[in-house]
Amino acid sequence: MANLNKVMLIGRLTRDPEVRSFATGGKVASFGFAVNNKRKNQQSGQWEDEAVFIDMEAFNRQTGRQLADVIEQYFRKGQQYFIEGHLKFDQWTSKDNEKRSKLKVVVDNFEFLEPRPAGASGDSGIRGPRTESPPKPAAMPGTSFDDPAPDLETPEPPGEQEIPF
Repeated sequence: MANLNKVMLIGRLTRDPEVRSFATGGKVASFGFAVNNKRKNQQSGQWEDEAVFIDMEAFNRQTGRQLADVIEQYFRKGQQYFIEGHLKFDQWTSKDNEKRSKLKVVVDNFEFLEPRPAGASGDSGIRGPRTESPPKPAAMPGTSFDDPAPDLETPEPPGEQEIPF
């Protein structure tokens, strides 16, 4: 049976990243992230935003991108990002000997959705602000998005004379 653990979010940082270094030379950047879910107010019938707060982590890898370093340098509270990652389930025992758990998102990739602050120049190997939005999921019946997708023409299937066999 196949498994898939992938998260794609657009939201804003709720706090500046906190960075910890490990004795082995590794590094992790932890930060808060908020996204909005839409829900219908039963009394007014209006759609309202409902904030969802998520704990995020990004690591420096031995090979590949040094995400913790980049996030430490460029991420700031209030800025908007598109983040791709995967879920991680943390478990621990509290000081009063109670079992605790938390679901986090581990950042695998990200894109800036706003211009970088003044003075943050230089090429870090990261793509700059997006000029187009990341792809939106297809709307399910009974749902709507703030900005509906443009009408796309459905291409006609090829005629029998166009099939090469």
